[in-house]
Amino acid sequence: MARDYEIFELGEISLQSGKVLADAELVYKTYGQLNPARDNVIVLPTFYTGTHARNEGFFGVGRAIHPDKHFIVSINLFGNGMSSSPSNTPAPFDGPRFPKITLYDNVACQQRLLNDVFGIEQVALVMGWSVAGIQSYQWAAQFPDRVVAILPFCASAKTSVHNYVFLDGVKAALTADSAWMSGEYKTPPTVGLKAFGRVYAGWVFSQTFYREGYYRRLGFQTVEELLLAWEQDHVMNWDANDLLAKIWTWQHADISANTHYDGDFVRALKAIQAKAIVVACSTDLYFPAEDNAIEVSHMSNAQLRVFDSPWGHCVANPGNEPAFERFLDDCIRELLGE
Repeated sequence: MARDYEIFELGEISLQSGKVLADAELVYKTYGQLNPARDNVIVLPTFYTGTHARNEGFFGVGRAIHPDKHFIVSINLFGNGMSSSPSNTPAPFDGPRFPKITLYDNVACQQRLLNDVFGIEQVALVMGWSVAGIQSYQWAAQFPDRVVAILPFCASAKTSVHNYVFLDGVKAALTADSAWMSGEYKTPPTVGLKAFGRVYAGWVFSQTFYREGYYRRLGFQTVEELLLAWEQDHVMNWDANDLLAKIWTWQHADISANTHYDGDFVRALKAIQAKAIVVACSTDLYFPAEDNAIEVSHMSNAQLRVFDSPWGHCVANPGNEPAFERFLDDCIRELLGE
């Protein structure tokens, strides 16, 4: 089967951790054509359990972003099983030995991709859901003169303590499986993966979602059916070491954790020049609007817009909430001046 993506060979990359990852690769896919002025570039990083294919739900015919007008570059996160990850990296960095990779590392490599392959120096918009949205903040702080606009939705510029604790909980559920073997498993730790998925489902939707039976809109007659589906998704589609590598990346997300800002979070936010619309969901348990309000208060050209919905963090999952898609598209058109 022909692959539907491209591979950018980075060679050796020096990471914030001090480690050097040899033969690193970024998997990406482009849509549309780069115009002569190179000013129609939209960057879509991937979210936690996302790939470039999942990002296709955020654009298309009739949407604010579509390939007839824009050059869309969808870039896979390190650790997602497509770009360099524990599951596809040879020794000595295979499995649990895969180095810790930050979002700063990810965005530095994404910028290299745009520059080296396409000669792109400025990006019209970086946007994304969840960890992809965190990367949009990262882009704007790391390369403030290269990003015109950002649209993080259901995301934050720094992982909160509460979010960190949630992630430690799902990590603990996975690694409690005796088959985990400190990441040296010979067969997948199925019990742990199922526990991971089941715990995750309790946080990704809101209390109202469950109380009012919104799971039926996803085709599940009972909560147990939903939980079993989440178990199977993680067993069938995800490598345990990959999941944990990305959890580490998410837990340590912080746009100021680098030599540019030396941990001064407010200074990093103030350095963002990009026009920003930050979108929150009223019932998101990971990224509450209150956190986003603090961030926006320190950004020079940003607005916070809260979408009221019982869907919680998954309001943004393509296909779940058509009204949110329309809301998001309106924000995109505004940022792009359309």
